[in-house]
Amino acid sequence: MNAFTHHHYNPRLKEFARELRTETISRAEKLIWKAVLSRKQTGERFLRQRPIDQFIVDFFAPEIGLIIEIDGSSHANKGEYDRYREDKLKSLGYQLIRFSEGDVIHNLDEVHVRLRHVIHCLRQ
Repeated sequence: MNAFTHHHYNPRLKEFARELRTETISRAEKLIWKAVLSRKQTGERFLRQRPIDQFIVDFFAPEIGLIIEIDGSSHANKGEYDRYREDKLKSLGYQLIRFSEGDVIHNLDEVHVRLRHVIHCLRQ
C-alpha cells in the first residue's frame, strides 16, 4: 500500500473545492490541465482542487505525492502565507512545485519539461 492512501483528505472542504473546480478556474489552470496533466502525457493521475489538510491545492498526483500550485496575481501579497502553506504540506510528506500563471501561459513547453523531470525523480 502506498504512503498516500488517505492523502490527508479534508471532506469539510469538498463543496468549496467543487466550486473552485467549476466556477473560478483560471486560464492558466485550465491550460495546464488540458495541455499537460493528462495521464497519457504524464503517466500519473492528477486531481484538481484537492482538499488536503486545511488547504485546497490546485493539482495533486496521489500516487507520487506531488502537489502543483499555479501562482496568479492573487499570490502577490501572500508570500508569508504561501510559505507557511508549503511548509505544512511538505511536513505531511508531499512534494510541491510552483509555476507562475505567466509561465504556464507563455512558456508551457518549459513548464511541461520541468514537470516531467519532477515526476521522473519522484518515481525513483
